[in-house]
Amino acid sequence: MFIVIVGGGRTGSHLALLLLEEGHRVALIEHRPEMLERLHRELPTECVVQGIPTDPEVLEHAGIRTADALAACYPEDADNLVVCYLARKHYGVRRIIGRVSNPRNSWLYDEKFCVDIALHQPQVLASLIEEQMVVGDMVTLLKLHRGAFSLVEDTIPEGAAAVGKALRDLTLPESCVIVAVIREGEVVVPRGQTVFAAGDEVLALTDRDGRDVIARLFGGPPNGA
Repeated sequence: MFIVIVGGGRTGSHLALLLLEEGHRVALIEHRPEMLERLHRELPTECVVQGIPTDPEVLEHAGIRTADALAACYPEDADNLVVCYLARKHYGVRRIIGRVSNPRNSWLYDEKFCVDIALHQPQVLASLIEEQMVVGDMVTLLKLHRGAFSLVEDTIPEGAAAVGKALRDLTLPESCVIVAVIREGEVVVPRGQTVFAAGDEVLALTDRDGRDVIARLFGGPPNGA
C-alpha cells in the first residue's frame, strides 16, 4: 500500500518507519527545517517531501492521487483537518486517520472533515494507524491467544475481488476461517457454495497473514480503479 503522512514529528516519523518495515510505500510531508534535517537522517530521502501540507501542489507532488491512505499527524488541528478534507473530497483517498492535538477539537474529527479514525495519544497513533491502514475497512472485534488470532469483520464493497464468487473458489490460508456472513440483517452460515455479494458483512477468525488475504479479497478495488 501507499500511505501519505503529513507531519514529520516523532509520531509521523515513527509511523513511517513502521510502515516501511512492513513493506509499504510512504511519502512524508514536512516543511519545518529542524524536522527535515532529522527526517533525512532517519528515512530514505525519496520518502521525504518538503512543503506545506495544505498546499495542493505539495500534496500532488507527494502522490496523493494514488494514495491508499493518509495519516494527518501535524501539531496543528486546523492543518490536519484541512488536509483530511482535501484528501477525501478532492483526491478520493479511501482511508483517513487524523491525530487530535488539542482534545477540545476532537469533536471536529468526524465525517464533516472526512476523518475515518481520530486518535488522541501519539503512542496509540503509531501502533493503531498501521493496523487500520493495512486492513483497510476491516474491524477487529476480538483478539485471541495474546493477539496471535483475531475475530474480524469486513463489509464487502462494490468491486471487491470476492463479489460473485463462491467460498470454495476463494484461496484462503488454513489459518483463516469464515465464521458467518450477515446479509440484509440475517445470519448466513457459510458453505462451500455460498456466493458473496456487495454489502455482505463477513466475520472471520484469522491470524495476521490471513487478515491480509481477507483485506485483498473483501476490501475495495485499488485506488483509482
